[in-house]
Amino acid sequence: MSDRLFIFDTTLRDGEQVPGCQLNTVEKIQVARQLEALGVDVIEAGFPISSPGDFNSVIEISKAVTWPTICALTRAVQKDIDVAAEALKYARHKRIHTGIGTSDSHIKFKFNSTREEIIERAVAAVKYAKRYVEDVEFYAEDAGRTDNEYLARVIESVVKAGATVVNIPDTTGYCLPEEYGAKIKYLMEHVDGIHKAVISTHCHNDLGMATANTISGVLNGARQVEVTINGIGERAGNTSLEEVAMILRCHNDIDIDTNINTQKIYPTSRMVSSLMNMPVQPNKAIVGRNAFAHSSGIHQDGVLKNVQTYEIIDPKDVGIDDNAIVLTARSGRAALKHRLHLLGLDLAQDKLDKVYEDFLKLADKKKDISDDDIMVLAGADRNVNHHIKLEYLQVTSGVGVRSVASLGLNISGEHFEAAATGNGPVDAAIKAVKQIIKRQMTLKEFTIQAISKGSDDVGKVHMQVDYDGQMYYGFGANTDIIAASVEAYIDCINKFRK
Repeated sequence: MSDRLFIFDTTLRDGEQVPGCQLNTVEKIQVARQLEALGVDVIEAGFPISSPGDFNSVIEISKAVTWPTICALTRAVQKDIDVAAEALKYARHKRIHTGIGTSDSHIKFKFNSTREEIIERAVAAVKYAKRYVEDVEFYAEDAGRTDNEYLARVIESVVKAGATVVNIPDTTGYCLPEEYGAKIKYLMEHVDGIHKAVISTHCHNDLGMATANTISGVLNGARQVEVTINGIGERAGNTSLEEVAMILRCHNDIDIDTNINTQKIYPTSRMVSSLMNMPVQPNKAIVGRNAFAHSSGIHQDGVLKNVQTYEIIDPKDVGIDDNAIVLTARSGRAALKHRLHLLGLDLAQDKLDKVYEDFLKLADKKKDISDDDIMVLAGADRNVNHHIKLEYLQVTSGVGVRSVASLGLNISGEHFEAAATGNGPVDAAIKAVKQIIKRQMTLKEFTIQAISKGSDDVGKVHMQVDYDGQMYYGFGANTDIIAASVEAYIDCINKFRK
């Protein structure tokens, strides 16, 4: 009989810590329900003490999903644990995830403490959390750089205190796969009572080894993996859920199963990418748009003769349907509703009507409507309550002439117009916006991405603006890349603190 691997998804906690990827509570619930449909065992819903928004999100997610365990993160601090327990009160299956740094670097520089004091704090936190819930997970932050002998002492102590799961994070993504696997094996062999707890991996991708380290941990005894959709997360990200799930599915020699419904991987990936305004790189394993594309003549010939020559995964196994209904300007609401459902979105009738109107306008501008186009349209009305809106934009540009932009903004119902010149059409348009807004702000980052390959495609623009010492992130999407850029800039401004 196969071993069972538990999938702990932290998209809504670690994944949401990416700058510019914050979700509101409604969007978090939408993602949580999709994760439940995907088959994840544990949903880390947030860090309740960090903000009222996180606290409320954990409460509402607890109400919205049925069978997955809902987990709340804390530090090894009683107040954190109190707040987490309160946030989890509606969860059918609840877990408190508490812990502390165990590497010499954390002990000395972060806590100004000693190894013995850290063990005492770890044990106290686990015992305190056990007052509220039976299922307590302990994380040994920076375990990747903690020497194995001391780490084993910490883990043995918290297991004796009642921890049901022990998390061994490679917090900085430093470990080599062989090194990380050996660390898990050492704990399996040297921690008295380790059979009473599940060992969990939590690997970061700073050196591009998160998935390799995770699989190495699993092969050496870990039976929970902490992952995110699309591998999103702080810095270079976390281990990708989809990569771990498909590695285990493809390698029949690894007799370990998950509960993941792999056919829901692609729609879940699209949903998270759209809601978080976080593009998926084209060459991303499993879910990137080039993951099943073959441009080499030799590869194409091989695939045509036998698909298994260059494809080890059937695209349908991850939810990519080659025979999907093609959406055009002649498609009706039913076809659009069906496609949205396949992508994990079930919209209320009024929302569907609005998306359908926008869909028809877009379909008149371009030949083929992609799944990403649809996801952008479905999320476009998030800006309807913004107090600054773009009414019109006209740009003149060319070779050997200075670009000129004129635009109109609606600010809380009042109309404003401005015109400006610049070094290119985007620069001119942004300068025109600045003439109306009259605030000192600095553009720090400007990223453009076409979401498929056509010249008539919808372009996504991500911006980062510095205003009054605070960073703000904006997003725009339009078949006109200049309009998308202005929309992203205005999206930043709408988020400025009053």
